[in-house]
Amino acid sequence: MIAERDGAIVGWVSGYRPPSEPGSFFVWQVAVAPAARGHRLGARMIESLLGRPSAKGVTHLITTVTEDNRPSWALFEGLAKQWGAPLAKSAHFERETHFAGAHATEWLACIGPLTAERRGQNQGELAT
Repeated sequence: MIAERDGAIVGWVSGYRPPSEPGSFFVWQVAVAPAARGHRLGARMIESLLGRPSAKGVTHLITTVTEDNRPSWALFEGLAKQWGAPLAKSAHFERETHFAGAHATEWLACIGPLTAERRGQNQGELAT
């Protein structure tokens, strides 16, 4: 998903439904331009994606995040709080095992179970 303002891209989210976990939506990356920060754009883009017909049946939002990525943790913790859903966190790709020490451990964040009401499916169009 891409968000535009006055013809300029100000945000985007990439993600997919893993074939091995059809009830989950995996958020791969979220990017918001500095000028668009502080307006819940990342959260609104994710909510908009989850409101699409292709997201029918999604019960969990999942992603991986390094421990020090405070903006991402704030986004996903905020969504969990807004949706009234638990957020579970566990080491997923470990520094030594998966990255030979060259990259920080990626933690799996899992929000859910979700309901249509919790995830704001009926919020209408995304506006930036």
